[in-house]
Amino acid sequence: MAADGADAFLVRLGGRDQSHVDLADPTHLAFDYVRRMGDVVDAFAAPGETLRVLHVGGAGLTLPRYVAATRPGSSQVVLEPHSGLTDQVRERLPLPRRSGIKVRPQDGVAGVRGVRDGWADLVLLDAYRDGAVPGELLVRSHIAEVDRVLAPGGLYLLNLADRAPFAATRRAVATLRERFAHVMVSAEPATLRGRRPGNLLVVVGHAEVPVRALADRSASSPAPYRVLDAAAVSDGLGGGLPLDG
Repeated sequence: MAADGADAFLVRLGGRDQSHVDLADPTHLAFDYVRRMGDVVDAFAAPGETLRVLHVGGAGLTLPRYVAATRPGSSQVVLEPHSGLTDQVRERLPLPRRSGIKVRPQDGVAGVRGVRDGWADLVLLDAYRDGAVPGELLVRSHIAEVDRVLAPGGLYLLNLADRAPFAATRRAVATLRERFAHVMVSAEPATLRGRRPGNLLVVVGHAEVPVRALADRSASSPAPYRVLDAAAVSDGLGGGLPLDG
């Protein structure tokens, strides 16, 4: 954990940057993919409306802090198995009082199983092991558990690191589409063109995903990104085989 300014800190784990936290301004989302996740949260419900959010992966708790700042009174559960990291974050980057954020020292599989049916308006997956999302979080059985805990109209957001030809993302999309009718993907243009690896944000739900609102946000973003609707996802990221398990 290193200082990145007077009130900003960079959280690193296993030699990789995991989170950027600005204690003075929790609405500052420095990483591009985190900003895109924040855009989905903003577009999902009216400004200030409280939400119930389940985070699979926590690190520095950047997005939970963002939701707490922009939607006071929201209830949030964070599943973070690295209790030592959580202890350091709590000590050096303390959460505001009455934040509504509860951190459970559990992995994604066990933690999601412990959440009651229909509790979460949003489920956010941002968990990595050795630079990739753990495979057990992308198989059919786990996707079914996520579906179970989502409230009607809820959305599931998955941050996937990948590069062209996007084999991992294609398989994840195929698995998700077995259960969810609506899908969109956002990514940096250079990543989609195959020029460099990057983060692809997959968003799925049983109700419509706010594609138009996100496309508008992408155009005015400090780091513009592309938004692929369901047809574009099929054209560019289809053809994968679902992940058994």
